[in-house]
Amino acid sequence: MKSIEYNGIERPEHTPDMISELKADEVFVFGSNLEGMHGGGAAYTAFKKFGAAMGCGVGHRGQSYAIPTMHGGVEDIKPYVDEFIRYAADHPELFFYVTRVGCGIAGFKDREIYPLFAEARELKNVCLPKGWR
Repeated sequence: MKSIEYNGIERPEHTPDMISELKADEVFVFGSNLEGMHGGGAAYTAFKKFGAAMGCGVGHRGQSYAIPTMHGGVEDIKPYVDEFIRYAADHPELFFYVTRVGCGIAGFKDREIYPLFAEARELKNVCLPKGWR
C-alpha cells in the first residue's frame, strides 16, 4: 500500500478497510444517525474504540467524527459533509480517516456519496477510501 507523509508521520494513501487503532492525532470519520445510536457498522467501532458518544450523532468526540447519513437522501447528508470539510480545514493538527460514510447500513452507493467529498480531496489531512480520490 502506498503511503503519504503528514505532520512527519507516514500514513496510508487511502483509508484502510479496517481500522483498529489510531495515533494520537488521528480521527475516525464514520456515518451515524442523528440520534447518535451507534449500534452497528463503523458507528459501533467508533463508539467501542474511538470515543464516539451515545446520543451524539454529529461532530467530533474523542478520536471520532460523526456524519449523519440515516435521515434522508444525499441532499440531506451534504450539509453535514460540508461541515466536516470546514472542520478538517480548521484543524490541520489532526489527520482524518474517512470511512465509506453512508455506504453500509444507510444503503447508499459509493458513486452517490463520494462526490460530496470533492473539496476534501484538496485537504492534505483528510484520507478518503480507495476510489473516492
